[in-house]
Amino acid sequence: MSTQFGRRDFLRFAGATGAAALATGLVSASNPTNNGGGTPHRIEQSNIPWEEMDAHHQEAVDKFLANVGQDTRFWNNVLEPEMDGDVKVFNIVCQEIDWEVQPGMIAKAMAYNGTVPGPEIRVTEGDTVRFVVTNEMTQSTAIHFHGLKLPNSQDGVPMVTQPPITPGSTLSYEFTVRNAGTHMYHSHHNSAEQVTRGLLGPLVVVPKDTSREPQVSAEYNFVLNDSGLGDFTFNGKSFPYTQPIVAKLGDKIRIRYYNEGLMIHPMHLHGLPQLVFSKDGWPLPAPFMCDTLNIAPGERYDVVVDCDELGIWAFHCHVLTHAEGPDGMFGMVTVLIVQE
Repeated sequence: MSTQFGRRDFLRFAGATGAAALATGLVSASNPTNNGGGTPHRIEQSNIPWEEMDAHHQEAVDKFLANVGQDTRFWNNVLEPEMDGDVKVFNIVCQEIDWEVQPGMIAKAMAYNGTVPGPEIRVTEGDTVRFVVTNEMTQSTAIHFHGLKLPNSQDGVPMVTQPPITPGSTLSYEFTVRNAGTHMYHSHHNSAEQVTRGLLGPLVVVPKDTSREPQVSAEYNFVLNDSGLGDFTFNGKSFPYTQPIVAKLGDKIRIRYYNEGLMIHPMHLHGLPQLVFSKDGWPLPAPFMCDTLNIAPGERYDVVVDCDELGIWAFHCHVLTHAEGPDGMFGMVTVLIVQE
């Protein structure tokens, strides 16, 4: 659950903390020179007049503000199970859909249950689970439960542990969840295409014993992706159509990072350090503090942020061609708002 925060609140808070600073820290670009598709390119000097560049920056801020609170599934998209006795049953449908990365940018996506990323699956260590997977696509597919310890037959790798799930067919996976942590579920068939186009989702396993879990006010999933949707995204959207994190002064928040893309993404939070305490679902023997956390493809990290400094703090990938160009910021950018 995230704190409610509307556009009017944002504007009032921005005024209190300095609108000029906000305008220079939050910028956007829809121009192709931003290289949103991810192809490496030579960085060239911009010939855009400064007045035009600044106007583009302000336009992006206005779009971001207008979109605050509009995407209610951005931080909260959980798939509730059905119960078959003591078995938690998750019905998953693989579909080919048009996905709006941002207005005017429509990607030919592949989706679980109609969303990119797929809905969060949250279970408890020791649960018996069943995933009933129906393939409505024109390609075969499969689901791999990335990071889970499970029987080899349930590992989800076609031609190795199972036949592919062909178009129009259904296959079930069933196992007992043995290890807690931050994990993922995604395709393992033609995966460079299927995963980057959207067949991916967060899989959270809550430990039986929660006494060592950090005490936090809220949790947020950052599912990073970079190729198949035509832009750099997290949670299926690109700036300025991402959503902010809103917290109260003194809150502690947990962020779960999942890199489902093909590139490394160093996630940088301005103003507030991140306490990194878990990698790939396993507690770190020596947690550490950082402001920039390098996340490679397939990796997951858990961090806690102590929201002890008021302000609107930029939050973005620090590979700058994933986040900023001559027209300003785009792609993997949002903000963390800490308010009274």
